Amino acid sequence: MMGFSAGTLGFVTALLTAPVEPPEPTPAEFDAIQKALLEDAGDGQATAGPVVPLSGAAAYLPDMAFILDVAGAWHSDEPGWTGGHDPSTVGFNFQSLELAVGAAADPYLRFDANFAFSLFGVEVEEAYGTSLGIPGGIQVRAGQFLSRFGRANASHPHAWQFSAQPLVIGKFFGSEGNRGLGLELSWLAPAPWFLELVSSMQMPDGYCCMRSYGGSASGKIDGVLDFVYLVGVKQFWDASADTGVGFGVTGQFGPNPTGRETRSEIYGVDLLVRHRPRGDVDRTALTFALEALFRTRQVPDDVLQDVGGFASLAWDIDPEWSIGSRYEAVSGPLGDPAVVDPLDPEWNTLRQRVTVQGTYWPSHFSRIRLEVASDVAGFREAPVWSIVLGLELLVGAHGAHSF
Repeated sequence: MMGFSAGTLGFVTALLTAPVEPPEPTPAEFDAIQKALLEDAGDGQATAGPVVPLSGAAAYLPDMAFILDVAGAWHSDEPGWTGGHDPSTVGFNFQSLELAVGAAADPYLRFDANFAFSLFGVEVEEAYGTSLGIPGGIQVRAGQFLSRFGRANASHPHAWQFSAQPLVIGKFFGSEGNRGLGLELSWLAPAPWFLELVSSMQMPDGYCCMRSYGGSASGKIDGVLDFVYLVGVKQFWDASADTGVGFGVTGQFGPNPTGRETRSEIYGVDLLVRHRPRGDVDRTALTFALEALFRTRQVPDDVLQDVGGFASLAWDIDPEWSIGSRYEAVSGPLGDPAVVDPLDPEWNTLRQRVTVQGTYWPSHFSRIRLEVASDVAGFREAPVWSIVLGLELLVGAHGAHSF
């Protein structure tokens, strides 16, 4: 066997373990690297060469996203939940496949739409235009839209912290929340804090969305009093460097079909407090939300009144995990217990629901949520228990949710 001296072995070892210097880039490769760095550092347009603008159909593609919500559920009895997207069936539930589309149509108007696909059809949840650039803090919105009553009503299922719509939203407004064709005007006041005044007028028809007003009636308009009107105040301010507070007051008024010139009114207050330490690398946040609603309706020879609301507390532990709980309470008709509500003849006393949930986000584009709920109603013999395991998937553009 051939032998090697210690000096030879040292030389060979140093040669094999020495770092290999990469070859110098060619002039063409250097120009390509420099162009890529300029694109990353700037606004996406490199200065090392001409920019070729998009042409044809690619120049007009809006932001688009598909959001799928499905769930497996078990209920100890018929839950009688009030939301159209609620997982209220024992077994597997197709809650929604939502297509969200949005883009600026031109420098003056923005277009947004949300389409809900079910197993048996397609529904236009929202489709509206919003003004851009009107001076004085004024903004106009027109089309089909969810009204800005409180906070929960204007959100879609993928923005909910719980799988079921609040009971009071379904009872007062409808299974799809309060929405309709109409016009909205808002004004951002020049105040030291965020202060917005909002008003809208919408068509009164639709049992799914205007339950306390036109409901299943035709929604025929004979005069200005036949529309549903909303007025509200939205406020937000920083309570500290780490805590923000939102507070709003809303009122909505319109006709109902129980008699001639009978009308309905709904009033609400909403509160949101969010604590998020700015220096926390885990992005921990604690959020408390509350909404309370009062409804009064004229019916022949009587006035019906009821109240409802909910409070929730959610803790975002880190970007992947969150836990939360929600308490809900909705009354039957106040006053005489013998009074029967024609919209909900069985719902003649207090109903309460408590929900606890744990959520895991594998990424920003998927969510897995486990919930346990107890629904206690005075018109039932026993509480209804529910367990829901939900899955949400999103593909496409994903804009920031409202605070």
